[in-house]
Amino acid sequence: MRDVPVPTPGVVLRRCALLCGTLVLVTSCGWGVGDDGGGGLPGAPTGVTAEAGSATTVHVMWNTVEGAETYAVYRGGAVVKEVPASDRMVDLTRLRPSTAYAFTVRARDADGRLGPQSQEVRATTPDAVADDSAPTRPQNVRGRAAGARAAQLTWSAASDDRGVVSYDIHQGGTKVHSVGGGQTAAVVTGLRAGTRYAFTVRARDAADNLSPASAVVRLTTPGSDDGRATAPTALHATSHRADGAYYIDLTWVPPRTDGAVTEYQVHLDGHPATSLVYGGDAPRDRAEYSFYAGQEAGVTHRVRIRARLADGTWGGFSAEREVTTGAGG
Repeated sequence: MRDVPVPTPGVVLRRCALLCGTLVLVTSCGWGVGDDGGGGLPGAPTGVTAEAGSATTVHVMWNTVEGAETYAVYRGGAVVKEVPASDRMVDLTRLRPSTAYAFTVRARDADGRLGPQSQEVRATTPDAVADDSAPTRPQNVRGRAAGARAAQLTWSAASDDRGVVSYDIHQGGTKVHSVGGGQTAAVVTGLRAGTRYAFTVRARDAADNLSPASAVVRLTTPGSDDGRATAPTALHATSHRADGAYYIDLTWVPPRTDGAVTEYQVHLDGHPATSLVYGGDAPRDRAEYSFYAGQEAGVTHRVRIRARLADGTWGGFSAEREVTTGAGG
């Protein structure tokens, strides 16, 4: 876990985290609930697709399964990748050119139990080619909201001397979807109502050469999102003194979203004060954090916290709490 301080008038912040993690932003390729596997196990993933991304890669996607902690992706009978529940897509690399592959996906719950496997999907990688030229940039990119939780994107086909194999859709700087080279449209799901998004498209050829990104297409999903469903709850703030200074101690319950929340932002007195980022051990039931608040006693601060969600956007703020340095919470 790490601090990323942002200077705030009257408040001195410093690093106080002991564990350093890496943030991985993840977004949605699919959503929905899988079939009930029975016996309390997570269901079988639905909506599984596989698409060759190049001569040596295949992109596999699936829908959300309720109760999943991780997803295991199988090639034949062997696990080739396991990803957290916040991921519903994976690029499988180092494959053989001109080869047919079959994949299935299974959901694993918090107790480590595997649910039933999905339906099998197949993809064939194209022939390998010697090619140093990237495809042209996709043009005429358009986007529209397709309901409150999805966006439909279209573009003009890119050109390549050996042919375009796939198109990658990026949300911000993160790849969130992929379609075959013969397609010039995609639907990105798992979005939030009343939220602004920015997408770009890149073309990929069989040699894994990537085109420049298309122009950015921006859209806003309809509806409203008051943030309550994505806000941390049960925020509690206290203060303690150590080494001649005062610290603010926070505890809260993470929001229930797809996958673990790995990044939070703390606002102090109405301004961003510090951020914390977890690695693979992000808490799911109860989180806590302590940060430096200066050396003066009797100073009252207002504090609240919000989470960065799997789609890359910030969730709603928690309730605001007041805490006074040198006083109990």
